[in-house]
Amino acid sequence: MQSTHAPESHGPGHALERLIFFSDAVFAIAITLLIIEIHVPEVHAPFTDAAFLWALAGLWVKFLSFFVSFFVIGAFWAGHHRAFDCARHWSPKLILPNLCMLSTVASIPFFTAFSSEYYGNRVPSALYCLWMMLIALANIWVQRVATTAPVVGERIAKAHCRVIRQRGLATLLGTITAFAVALVLPWAAQATLATIPLWRLVLQRVSPPRG
Repeated sequence: MQSTHAPESHGPGHALERLIFFSDAVFAIAITLLIIEIHVPEVHAPFTDAAFLWALAGLWVKFLSFFVSFFVIGAFWAGHHRAFDCARHWSPKLILPNLCMLSTVASIPFFTAFSSEYYGNRVPSALYCLWMMLIALANIWVQRVATTAPVVGERIAKAHCRVIRQRGLATLLGTITAFAVALVLPWAAQATLATIPLWRLVLQRVSPPRG
């Protein structure tokens, strides 16, 4: 009896989908592993309310680092999604930059744990921000390939591609700012990542997107 199922597609579209699904999985695992580094605090008897609250209060730095890195990974995932939303054609040129970006994203839990364990010290804080710079550079590389022929869709507006690249540049400038602050005020380094939206506004003002 002949099968009525259509043959599976293993063409360029299938390859592009596999790359995107693989990337989403790496982002999801990296963002999940962040919480593993926060261990339940040890509380000694007598188990009073104050003892539990005091033990939890000692974890504030780790939770701060967790939320910062959680939203950083989320922001990079959103940027990755925007870039690949423009991609319509498969190219082997996508593989290397995407793997470079995913390798740096997968390492974030380690640098988050290291910086939170030694919060306020120059080397851990600067290393954390330096790693964010590497992710931002890899992100720009991915965006450049995904929004350029032959990968980008023919109907994708050039202005839209320019906005995506501009957002990538703003992220890089924000991480550079955070790294500079880490060298002088290590305790404020992670908070300085919040300047990324400000850099985006500056770039939009200096070089507004055009069609």
